[in-house]
Amino acid sequence: MLPHRLRRLPEISPGVRLADTARARLCGLAGLREPPACALLLPRTRCVHTFGMRWALDLVWIDAGGAIVRVDRATPPRRIRSCRLAAAVVELPSAG
Repeated sequence: MLPHRLRRLPEISPGVRLADTARARLCGLAGLREPPACALLLPRTRCVHTFGMRWALDLVWIDAGGAIVRVDRATPPRRIRSCRLAAAVVELPSAG
């Protein structure tokens, strides 16, 4: 089951929620007790932090045309990552 904070966000495709507010983008997946069973799309984002995370994240950076420009695998907690070519990023619990 998804935490309430994520259930309130629009589901744009199966397993992907849209962080459509500034607060949702700021919080991301931080502060959750366990990895959620979904990914989070953060539009209009070129930089993310993993402060407040309890597990590693995979970050998929997407350009304005929807193409993947970079993937950061297993980004540990307490890090800052950015991609100047990106227009959005997808955060998801690391696969390994």
